[in-house]
Amino acid sequence: MSDPAAPRPEPEPDDQPDEQPDEQPGHVPSEDEVAAELAEEIELLEERRYPSTLGGAFYLLVLAATTVGIGVVAAGEWRLGIRVVAGAILAAALVRLVLRQRDAGMLAVRHRLVDVLVLVLVGSALFFLSATIPDQPL
Repeated sequence: MSDPAAPRPEPEPDDQPDEQPDEQPGHVPSEDEVAAELAEEIELLEERRYPSTLGGAFYLLVLAATTVGIGVVAAGEWRLGIRVVAGAILAAALVRLVLRQRDAGMLAVRHRLVDVLVLVLVGSALFFLSATIPDQPL
């Protein structure tokens, strides 16, 4: 254990960051600099479309279908509602399989194969369970 009161060795010159900051310490940006930065940011925001990828649009469709399925479950038709949710998840798996990584948007969480396998397993399990769970007396 080292003594906390012992002086620390000075860092070697190689340990210092090589990059110098663009601005001097204590530099206050002028109004023109601030306005230019804000204009740049506004321009970037105006160019963005929502959803910005095809996969993002499909994600919203899958989310809407899942919401409908949950609504059907809440209305009392649980088998049909779970099948709607399973269908939405299986559709997401198909879209994730077909779309490129840069177009997949929010459907891309992990590697394509992992995403597709997880979605297929969950969708298939929901569909299987909705078909095989026996009716229970009330």
